[in-house]
Parts: sequence; structure tokens; C-alpha cells
Amino acid sequence: MADLLSIGLSGLSASKTQLSITGHNITNVNTPGYSRQDASQATRSPQFSGAGYIGSGTSLVDVRRSYSEFLTSQLRSSTSLNSDVEAYKSQIDQLDSLLAGTTTGITPSLQKFFSALQTAAEDPANIPARQLVLAEAEGLARRFNTVYDRLSEQNSFTNKQMSAVTDQVNRLAGSIGSLNEAIAIAAANGKQPNDLLDARDEAVRQLSGYIGVTVVPQDDSSFNVFIGSGQPLVVGSTVAKLEVVPGQGDPNRHEVQFISGGSRQGITSQITGGELGGLIRYREEVLDSTMNSLGRLSLAVSDQVNTQLRQGLDLKGDVGEALFGNYNEPALAKLRVNAFAGNSNAQPVLNITDPSVLTTSDYLMEYDASGPKVRRLSDNQLMTVTESPAGTLSIADKNGVDQGFQVVLGSPAPVAGDKFSLQPTRRGAADITAVLDQADQLAFAAPVRAEAGLQNSGTGKITQPDLVSVLDASNPELAVDAKQAMEALQTYLGNGRLLEFGAAGNFSLPAGVTSVPDLAAGGFKSGQTNSVKLAFETGGYKYELSVQLSGTPNAGDDFTLDFNQSGVSDNRNALKLVDLQSKQTVGVSLDADGNVISGVSFTDGYGELVERVGTLTAQARMDSEATGSILKQATDNRDSLSAVNLDEEAANLIKFEQYYNASAQIIQVARSLFDTLISSFR
Repeated sequence: MADLLSIGLSGLSASKTQLSITGHNITNVNTPGYSRQDASQATRSPQFSGAGYIGSGTSLVDVRRSYSEFLTSQLRSSTSLNSDVEAYKSQIDQLDSLLAGTTTGITPSLQKFFSALQTAAEDPANIPARQLVLAEAEGLARRFNTVYDRLSEQNSFTNKQMSAVTDQVNRLAGSIGSLNEAIAIAAANGKQPNDLLDARDEAVRQLSGYIGVTVVPQDDSSFNVFIGSGQPLVVGSTVAKLEVVPGQGDPNRHEVQFISGGSRQGITSQITGGELGGLIRYREEVLDSTMNSLGRLSLAVSDQVNTQLRQGLDLKGDVGEALFGNYNEPALAKLRVNAFAGNSNAQPVLNITDPSVLTTSDYLMEYDASGPKVRRLSDNQLMTVTESPAGTLSIADKNGVDQGFQVVLGSPAPVAGDKFSLQPTRRGAADITAVLDQADQLAFAAPVRAEAGLQNSGTGKITQPDLVSVLDASNPELAVDAKQAMEALQTYLGNGRLLEFGAAGNFSLPAGVTSVPDLAAGGFKSGQTNSVKLAFETGGYKYELSVQLSGTPNAGDDFTLDFNQSGVSDNRNALKLVDLQSKQTVGVSLDADGNVISGVSFTDGYGELVERVGTLTAQARMDSEATGSILKQATDNRDSLSAVNLDEEAANLIKFEQYYNASAQIIQVARSLFDTLISSFR
């Protein structure tokens, strides 16, 4: 009877425990990360009797959780990948809508501006048409400013979100460290604390949603968690921290630092996966380059329009004024150079010399004992640095291609150890402004006109000359003061310069003027259309004009080149402004002779930006669908093993209730037998 009673009691205890575990499973059906538990039973050691070994009941061996390290690791990596993609997608979706929108993008404003120019060119003396040009120029500048502001807001959001994410990373890392300690203590007793293990796995899974992690199990049942390129975030119960701080090379571009003990390490470029990795990837791959591309476009628009206007004359006969503000103002040039923390007091400035050849890259300038080293960050290429004149650095790539800007060192000059971030185009769209407010100051007339002599007897004709180029005579690579150049041209032309046709069938040219082909040496072909380039130098400037001479002039016929002082109805410069819409002016590559090899127009340049962002957006959406499916599959795989099935647990409740009742019946039978035995001795 004692054996039977003991057997019944063991079954009663086992069934009670099974019921408790089943109830625990049911109540945690919605607990994130919970793994279904079950108890394993084994028979007790049998007792020997004369008839052989007789069983002595059951005992609980272990309470296990339904768990697979492989499936859990798969879910962790899928969570990290999906969070990365979703963070990237949420940002690029906004950018794509901004750039491609008919009311928010740059293209509509560009089209309106050039449409207004076309209208004004048809009637250059019409003041209302000129006013419309000014209004559309102001609208175009504001559109650039607005788009930049939106991009800047997105950058600020990225900075704030990075801070919020690192706070969550630090919180979860601290939780994992505490759980590691509790698990190690519990595991020292020989059994695994299932609920603590589930809590830690869930904390690690949540952590992987914020940042990519590598988990290394230890012999004491603790986890070591690594991030980046192997930085130990959690080692046992020891926990490091992450902190987001303003970037050394750009305070507006925050960076992530890893803090362990008293040391700090910048790890921004090493972070992958999770929401933090997605935000950093979006900023590096899309946001920075978009701001630079937009800035380059605005600089090109400002430069090309201003340059062309300064080669023309306004309604008063004066040299044209700039429509857009000077992008090389000292305050703006200073903002393009960011000094690193710990530098000397040097503060160089960056002046744009040729917006048409600018790239969309940032640059890093470092000083050592041998002088400055400049590296283009888009491809990590080391640049060639030339200092001429003293204190001014010109930058070219390994092929000698100028990068379109100069760095003026200023005083005090940088010293060894100084580092600077160079951003030629980053703020271009923010700084563009329309400054011209007088419609009659729009220079729509060309500066030079040609006329055939009134006494000419032949059929010779000359087209209106086209001012091809104006260069600094001492240094053709230096920027030209357009106003002074036009004033020098006006002085030179004076009362006109004559091209006279002689009896020998050649033209005599004004002193100092050369031509290609050489008109003075048989270069003119009578009866044909002759495309001629005239070149001369005056007032420290070199000029090149293009004209066409045709027909058959007679000896003594002449043609006059004069300054177009009263060209009120002249629209030649206005037409050149209109032509800028399709001219290759952005991202230009030049050959050795300065001829354009490749480049894009304003509209095409912006179109390429929109197309690139659109392609990346479409790819992000496909990646989102793919990673979402992978995450769902990984979740389903994990849940198929570890999740609580209420139907199964309900069946277990019935089974273990019956088990409990049957065990209680065994005890009742043992009691009855014992009572019968006792009563037989009375």
C-alpha cells in the first residue's frame, strides 16, 4: 500500500506541475518572445521484489522550452535587415515625392523661368515681360531654397532619430547585461531559467531592430553582443554605450560614438543593419548626394545666367547686372569649409571658380609636415594640389581635371594636424537669391553690332557678331570682371572698327585684330558663306567674336564693328539666355582645348537626380517587400516551434486534468486497501 500510495502521489505531483506549465503557456500566449514550455518526465528507479522489479512512479526531470538557436538567430537577422530597409524606405519615399512632385520639384520653376525669358526675347523692350522674368527668377530661387529646407529638415530628423535609436540601444543593452547576470546565477544551479532566457532573446531581437548585432553564447549561459566591426556592446554583465554627437567635419551631420570605459570611438561608417543602419545608409547614399546635386545645379544656374547677362546691355545701354546673388560672398565661401575639432585657429574659405565642372562630392583636406593633402570622398581619390598664387590652392584630380573651386587659406594659415571638410556644393540651393529688381536692367541686347557701309556697291553681307568669349589677358583661368570687360570693349570699339575689302580680294583688319581664317591673306572665299572668328586684346582682356561674311563685296566696300549702345530692340543676348535651357552647363568635361566633351543641361541635370532617386526608391520598395516576406517566414518558422497553440494547450488541460484525477483515484484505492487491511485486524 505504501508503494501504491507513493506512486499515486508522484503522479499527482507530476500532473499538478503539468497543469501549472500548461496554464503558464496559455497566459503567455501574447507575450512577445515567449517560448512554449513543457515538462519531461521519467520513471523512478524500480524496486526489486521476489517477482522482479516493480515501478515506483514518476518524477519530473526538467522543464524545457521549445527553442531553436538557429531559428532564433534567423529571426534576429531578418528583423535587423527589415528594419534597415524600412527606415531607408520611409525617408527616400518622402524625398522622391518632394523632387518629382509637380508643385514641389525644381523642373516646373525652371520651365516657367525660361518660358518667361522666351516671351521677353520676342519683345525685349516690353517692360511687363521683363517684370515676369524677374518674378520667375525669384520664384526659381525660392523653389531651390524650399527644397533645400526640406532636405535640411530631413537631415535634422535623421540626427534626432539617430539619438532616439541609440537611447533604445543603450536601454536594451543594459537590460541584456542584467539578464545575463541573473541567468548566469540561475544556471549555476544546473537548470536553465526559461523565462529569463526568453526575456533576453526578446531583448536581443528588439535590439537587432535598432542595430545589426552579432551574438556569441558563453559557457555560463550568458550572451556577448557585438556591433559594427566587432565592438563589444555587452560582455556578460558589462555594458558599453552609444552616443550621437555632432560630426567633427560637419556639425550638422551627427555621428555615432562607441563609449567603453573612458575611451570613445567613432563607428558611424561601421554600423550596418537595424533602423540606425538604415538611417545612416540613406544619409550617405542618398541625402548627402542629393543636397550636393541640387546645390551644384543652383550654382550652375546662377553662374550661367549671371555670366550671360554681364555680356549684354540693358535698356539704358549699360553693361548688364547680375540677376542672382554672388555665390562667392565671403560669408558664403566660409560656410563651405568646416574645421575639425582640435584644429588651430585657421579658417580657410572656398571660392567657386567654375560651377560647370563641379562634382557632387565632398572633400577632405588634411595638413601634415609636407603641406595639404586633399582627398575626394566619393571615390577616395587623392587630388593634386597647386598653390598659385601663394595662399590659394587649386584642386585637380589625377588626370589634371580641375574640380571647379579654390581654397583660400587666409591668416593664420593651417598647420600640421589640421583637418577640414570641404563642401563646395552642399549649401548652393540654400544660398541662391534673386537680387535684380529693375526690369530695365535685364541685359537682353548684345554688346557688339555690325553694319555694312552705306556706300557699298557689292553684294557682301555680314551677320550680327556673337561675343564668343572674354578672357583675362594675364591669366585666362581667372574669373573676369564682366562690367570692366564690357567697358574696355566699349572704349576699344569707340566710333567703330572697319573691315575693308581691298582690290586684291582680301580684307584689311583693324590694328591688333586677327581672324580665323585669315581674311588678310586670302582666307575670304567670295560668293560663299565664311564663318569667321575675330580676336583682339584691349584693356587687359582678350575678346573673341564670331561673324559670317557672305556674298561678293567690291573693292572699297567696308563693314563696321561698333558698340551696341542703343540696341533697345536687340534680343540677341536674350536668345542666348533662352539657349541656356538646353546648353551643356552641368557636370561638364572639357578636352585639352577647353571644348565640352560631355555634360547636361539644367533640366537634364535635375532629371538625372530625380531619375536616380526614383530608381533607388523603386529598389527600396522591392527590398521592403522581399525583407518583409523573409521576416514573416522567419517569424512563422520560429512560431511553428516555439509559439503557444491554444488548441493544443486546451487539449493538454483536459489530458492533465484527467491525469490528475486518475492519480487521485490511485491514492483513493491505496487508502481503501489500507483501511480494509486495518479493519481485518480488529
